[in-house]
Amino acid sequence: MRNVTKFCGILFSLLLISQYPPAVTEAASGTPGMAVTSSLGSIAISSRMKVTLEDVNLWSQAGGNILTYTLSYKNTGSGSVSLLNFFSKVKTPGGSLIMGHPVSMDAAKKTIQPEETLRVTYYANLKQIQSLKGITIPLYVWDAGTKGYLKLAGTFGVPANGSNETPYGKSLNTILDNMPVTARGESLEVLKYGGKTYAKVGFSLTNRGKKVLEDPGYAAYLVSGGGSMFKLALGATTVFKVQPGEKKLISYLCEIPPNIPTDRMKLQFTQKDDALQLEYAKFAFRLPPATVPNLIVGQGAVKKMMIDQNSVEAQLQNAGVSAENGKAIWSIQFRLKNNGNKPVTLPSYNLYVRTSSGKSFPVDSKGLSGLALKPMEEKIIPIGAQIPLEVEQDALRLEWIESAGKEQAGDGNTKDTPQTGNTTGASVGGKINLPIAYFVIPYRPQTDAQKGVTYAETNTFGGFNYTLESLRRLPWKDEDILAVKLKLTNTQSVDLELPALKGSLKADLLDLSSTTEIWMDREVSALRPGESAEMNVLAHIPYTQPFKTLKVILYALDKEEKTPFLSLSTPNVITAAEAVKPEKGLALSMAGKSLQLFDCQTSVYEGSHANIVFTEMLLDSGGKRRIELPRFYAYYETGDGEIYEAEAVHPEKPASPGARQQVAFRAKLPKSVNISDLKLVFGSEITGNHLTKPEEEPTGFIDAASLELEPGMIRPKTGLTQISAYPYTLSVLNLSGSMAEKSETVNIAMSYDLQRDDANETGAYDHKLILRITDPSGQSQEKKVSLGTDLNEGARNAYSASFTSGRYRNLGGGGWKLTLYDEMLGERIELGSQSFYVTEEKPQSE
Repeated sequence: MRNVTKFCGILFSLLLISQYPPAVTEAASGTPGMAVTSSLGSIAISSRMKVTLEDVNLWSQAGGNILTYTLSYKNTGSGSVSLLNFFSKVKTPGGSLIMGHPVSMDAAKKTIQPEETLRVTYYANLKQIQSLKGITIPLYVWDAGTKGYLKLAGTFGVPANGSNETPYGKSLNTILDNMPVTARGESLEVLKYGGKTYAKVGFSLTNRGKKVLEDPGYAAYLVSGGGSMFKLALGATTVFKVQPGEKKLISYLCEIPPNIPTDRMKLQFTQKDDALQLEYAKFAFRLPPATVPNLIVGQGAVKKMMIDQNSVEAQLQNAGVSAENGKAIWSIQFRLKNNGNKPVTLPSYNLYVRTSSGKSFPVDSKGLSGLALKPMEEKIIPIGAQIPLEVEQDALRLEWIESAGKEQAGDGNTKDTPQTGNTTGASVGGKINLPIAYFVIPYRPQTDAQKGVTYAETNTFGGFNYTLESLRRLPWKDEDILAVKLKLTNTQSVDLELPALKGSLKADLLDLSSTTEIWMDREVSALRPGESAEMNVLAHIPYTQPFKTLKVILYALDKEEKTPFLSLSTPNVITAAEAVKPEKGLALSMAGKSLQLFDCQTSVYEGSHANIVFTEMLLDSGGKRRIELPRFYAYYETGDGEIYEAEAVHPEKPASPGARQQVAFRAKLPKSVNISDLKLVFGSEITGNHLTKPEEEPTGFIDAASLELEPGMIRPKTGLTQISAYPYTLSVLNLSGSMAEKSETVNIAMSYDLQRDDANETGAYDHKLILRITDPSGQSQEKKVSLGTDLNEGARNAYSASFTSGRYRNLGGGGWKLTLYDEMLGERIELGSQSFYVTEEKPQSE
């Protein structure tokens, strides 16, 4: 009882006690769930004036115990009545009379208008009196004929055993902020977390008025049966705004001592009068015995939460774990759905992963806190966590902790003030961090994705299947390219929105994100139900770098915030480039384009110091419109794995409908290379996330195909007919030479046919034809000519050239030789040779 007398006064709301018949509702019968009023009794001043006592409360203050009571004046007459004609006092058991004064908010009420009911709350300082036993409230009216001018109109009796609290299970009809309301104490829960004990009080309020009810600014206390008080704070998901006709559940929170009895607690509201520097009691509601809620949410179960009167579902849908850098990397997906009829914004949450031994690790919860959900909207939120590998991973739970707002301080002698700096999130910096749910995390270690196997995935953007089509490691200049090809299929009944994806590859501990690029076979922002798209994820890696596991991470980037899209690991099982044979009509799928390979021929020309491998292939897009074919990157690979990068020659124009384009590849190989098992590996060049344009520098290539070759050695021809320098064919029809006697200059004359093969579209081969003449002594001279310019297309064309040397003076005529070379990749390839006769022309006098 010491706490009762010291900290909380006795709070009473008296029923049915007065010398006049009280105004009592049906709640007096004691029927559970019926509403009661705060009316205590009435005094009829006249036939047109009645005064009703509605509330009597006693609340302890530093300067004395404050008694408050409310008088309701009802004027049924046709004229106004001055409130200055009425006076009320408080009579103590010792006979002292203490004048009642209006509280500040009612001090300006002076007149009662016709047909008006006016409520005025009065207060009186009872000093040390701590009980209502023997207290009465006399009511006086102004009467000039009465001694002292005050006539006793009646007395309200206040029984000592009365109670001002509304019993649990019943509602109170009263006036709040000048609006009629129905209030009720609903629930009391006790929650323990992080060494702290918290109480959560549920209070319902129904607005029976015609305007929105805002927070009246009352202070709320949880009062124990022994009189200890704990100041309450509004829950983070509670907005104190009640629409007309709406019934709203309001939550209050506080921290309480761990062993305090919770079977006789009540919710007490008080109002502070700043002008009078006092706090006085308002309404009180008896609460049920406290319950301890089960916050554990099993695997796949749905947690239903009330956020601002809206029901929100939360479900841990998927969880996967992989090991990296000595840590278990958890990837968790939550499904959230707003089942209400108005938008909801999630409050601030702190998330922790807790082990069975009690160890706790914080989790980034940015994706949850402040999340907005429209009515019936559903979102998938990814959450990541990193847990040391030495911690057990098979019995984890994810704890949702709500930051419930700054805790309001009460009386230091009765309140267990939270400590700060607790790293478990129980109560940090004076805030109440209330546990909301403990989700059991299913332990399913992330399995490596296998080639050709389909896996299901759900993320913020929707649900889809993905398949690892291939993992290739291909030579690229002085590096290698790691190329992962994925197939995505929309498994939803609605479109799957695809964001602008970024990505990174990790080969074991080596982060390749700086060179990672993503290329899709077509520009697509959404997939229709059942529709698929292919995606290539590439990165550069040193060609000497080994690795065991490759990790693929895809995400959307918005203002430097990463939203995960897909994460997978796969073992280093390299898929060879697709092997194709040079058969006519062979279909190729490259860079999202369907191509037909009609012919492929590989020739090996013997150069002076190296052999030149030359591969020509005919491609057809098969389309009905002009189309840009990909530009190709290629290399020749020998049977023992040696790589020789090839130069590609592309047509500069788009492919016309029905026309075939010839693409050529050529490379210089040492003469020691065995060409019998040579392969050509080629693919479509890309620059960043698009196909390489002619003026751009490629950064990689995709859709590699391995072409088996049947190379043939090209020997120089004996004679100069049908000399092939694609796309030209040269035939020398007649060749002769002449020189003046004792001259140092030899003139050659040549008639020729030069035909260009225009059946297929080709690129610029830039052939440099070398004409070498060899004199009878074995000495040679050369000239460079260009096919198509120096030597013109057409039949029976003529060409002449002169060669000068001092040694020719003494040679005279005789047999000479003309040899043709094609200069390619720094090597000269002999095409053929032919002997011819040089005639020495003597002066005419001789």
